[in-house]
Amino acid sequence: MKKYLTLLLLPVLFVARNAFAQKLYTAPLGIESYTFRKSFPVDIVKTLDTIQQLGFTEYEGGSYGMPAKEFKQLCKERGIKIIATGADYNELAKSPEAVAHTAKSLGAKYVMCAWIPHANSGFTLENAKQAAEDFNKAGKILKDSGITFCYHAHGYEFQPYQDGTLLDYLIKNTNPDDVSFEMDILWVHFGGGDPVALLKKYGNRWKLMHLKDLKKGTKKDLSGGTSQENDVALGTGEIDIPAILREAKKVGIKHYFIEDESNHPGEQVPKSIAYLKSLKE
Repeated sequence: MKKYLTLLLLPVLFVARNAFAQKLYTAPLGIESYTFRKSFPVDIVKTLDTIQQLGFTEYEGGSYGMPAKEFKQLCKERGIKIIATGADYNELAKSPEAVAHTAKSLGAKYVMCAWIPHANSGFTLENAKQAAEDFNKAGKILKDSGITFCYHAHGYEFQPYQDGTLLDYLIKNTNPDDVSFEMDILWVHFGGGDPVALLKKYGNRWKLMHLKDLKKGTKKDLSGGTSQENDVALGTGEIDIPAILREAKKVGIKHYFIEDESNHPGEQVPKSIAYLKSLKE
């Protein structure tokens, strides 16, 4: 009888345990503006309305030609905080003061750079050395202005170098006080990197994260580019997102941005949001 009662109680205990299961993803919802790269140039206000309606409260990106003060106010009216903005590598290297001014005008606390110029033949040690030098200089100026600089790895940095890769070189040869990093989990994975292992290895050097997923079976390389149709809704691709989120929480990442590079953000972004909200520890 005791064994029988225990078996009867198992479903109840299972339901109760899941009812009180802790959510895995508890950070504010953030969106990368590139997701809406087609609609922003058409109508900034309507695009921001869409972002608000989707429940996003944090934003990474620029103002698409609108004066920074006006764009910032439109975001504020919709409960959207501009966390980070982007900067072109050459602008960053030549005019970091101007980059800092733009970021401060938007109210952003982070500036991210997503691409280091290099030849089609591939990213080289010389490219990495120059980038480390430029990032150290610009990062110091941005820091003095109250801005944290983050380099957004794009996959091509996984060229082998010594006992690691050129990404290891960039991280080890930039000043931790002035240069941080943003992990785009798709591009790290696409380039052959292990997002969880890199989070463990470099800890709080990672400050920001792009959440996206890669179509199952996609061929990978060191180009830093793949078909936009290989960017799929979170939870439907081959990337182990729960494992990454668990480690990201441990190292202290506080700002996550869904970035959907596909041509179907209207369809995929709601699915990605629902997936994140469904995750439990």
